[in-house]
Order: sequence, then structure tokens, then C-alpha cells
Amino acid sequence: MPDDALDGAFIGQFRACFDAMAADVAQTLVDLGLSDYRPRFSAVIRIVAADGPSTIRHITQRMNTTHSAGSQTVSEMSTRGLVELRAGSDARQRLVHLTRKAQRLRPLIDAEWAATSAAMRELGTELSAPLDTIARELAEALQRRGFHDRIAMHLETG
Repeated sequence: MPDDALDGAFIGQFRACFDAMAADVAQTLVDLGLSDYRPRFSAVIRIVAADGPSTIRHITQRMNTTHSAGSQTVSEMSTRGLVELRAGSDARQRLVHLTRKAQRLRPLIDAEWAATSAAMRELGTELSAPLDTIARELAEALQRRGFHDRIAMHLETG
């Protein structure tokens, strides 16, 4: 029987790589003068800039994230003066609008976004497939059958 005691270590390696990349994006934003800014704000700003004032639901669908995570991000952005929430045509609906501050930051945000995208493409040339392909394939495989089910299938009890 092969020694597979560390087969699960890939999860830690994957997380460490992701965390290091995210920290490097954050450092790039600091290098650009955006010290009170989180990388996750960029997607919200770019979506609202492209689509116009948007509901949190619309933003989270475009970002492929949970409503709770999107709501927390928008709330934090509002606190930092990057977005405003205003009533939509339906009084129950709130729309996310970019502030002047966010509009002023857009050139820096867009520059970082383009540079990060280029770096991702470059990194993908050193791998067996581009990172966006690997991420999409992983997400699709886990949608077909969750990781919990996959683990359970191989779990030996008794």
C-alpha cells in the first residue's frame, strides 16, 4: 500500500498559492497608492461601471459569489466612501452607485486589473493549462458532484 499520508496536502498548497497571489494583488494596490482598499472592491466597481447602478443580487451573480459576501463587501465599500446605496424604482430595491471617489480611482483599479490579468495569463503558460481553465473545470466538476460526496465515496469505515 503506497504511503499516501500527505495526499491531502494539495489543499494546503492550493490555499497557500491563492493566499500569496491575493496578498501580492493587495500589495500592488498599495504600491499604486490604494492603501485603504481591498482587492475584492475592484470587481464591484468594474461591474457597476459597466452595467450601471446595480442591485447586490446582480453584482453577486456576476461575481459568482454569495449574497452575504457581496452585501458585506458593498457595506464596507460604502463605509469607505466608494459606493452609495440608493432606492431603486421599487422602494424595496436598493441600487449600488459609484461615488466620485470610486470614479477617480478607476484608472488605477483598471490598470491593476489589466496587469493582474496579464500576469495570470503569463503564469498559465507555465502550467499544464491556463489558470482560468483549471478554475472553471474545477468549479464545474464540483458542481456535478461535491467534494464531500467524493470524499464519502472513498471513506473506509470499520
